[in-house]
Amino acid sequence: MRVVRVFNNNVVLALDDAGGEVILTGRGLGYQARPGQVVAADKVARTFVPADGRDPDHLAALLAGIPPEHIALVASAMTEAGLDARAAASPTLVIALADHVSFALKRLDLAMVFDYPLLAEVQNLYPEEYRQSVALLAAVNRRVETPLPDAEAVALALHLVNAGFSTGDLSFTYTMTGVIQQLIEVIERTYGFALDLGSVSVGRFITHLRYLFVRIEQHRQLAQEHSTIGSAIREAYPRALECADRLAAILELRLGSALTDDEIAYLTLHVARVASDQA
Repeated sequence: MRVVRVFNNNVVLALDDAGGEVILTGRGLGYQARPGQVVAADKVARTFVPADGRDPDHLAALLAGIPPEHIALVASAMTEAGLDARAAASPTLVIALADHVSFALKRLDLAMVFDYPLLAEVQNLYPEEYRQSVALLAAVNRRVETPLPDAEAVALALHLVNAGFSTGDLSFTYTMTGVIQQLIEVIERTYGFALDLGSVSVGRFITHLRYLFVRIEQHRQLAQEHSTIGSAIREAYPRALECADRLAAILELRLGSALTDDEIAYLTLHVARVASDQA
């Protein structure tokens, strides 16, 4: 591998043997290094391969601002929490979590405590990610002198959720969380009962919405002209279709993209299932 850009003594951008850009970290790795030089392999501690179109220079700059010990702390905590597979699949997730934990530790030193108002929403909408974040926070706290507050699990969970999107900006995840909550309220008003957020049908509905948001964000909505299945769904569930149309209007307003007929049809099916199981 050869050095492409040096960010500091511990972080460099390099070209691997296949010509792809990778981010390398290691103490002293970038010291007196120059573009074009062969990377000192014995100094490489970790290798991050940018994915999902992430900007390698931006990620490397972000890494350069995180103390190496915090990166190592988060990586080992993720392994203990059973998240090593996710770490391997998404190096950018490790960077995002390390950046958050590093800043949280600095805030703790300054006696700055953040209150995360989305606790109930995160627990209900993303139970698996919240469970993982609680385990991750516990693993982090076993490695630091002063433990982070329990509320940090909310922020860590949102980072885990955010890893499923092509954007590294948590703002989309915050928007998604608020929109899901709003859509659930619309269904509850339409049918006149409260949904059991822990039920299988509601869980499937939320999962469907999350993948729908990915398709919207990537401009890859389902769109098959004269879909037979879509027409059948619309005819079979007129009340659910009316509700789905309301949901589609909200999604267009909040996310700036109109839903295709097929997306509305599948949204109708999920609304009908939720209503049937909760009635």
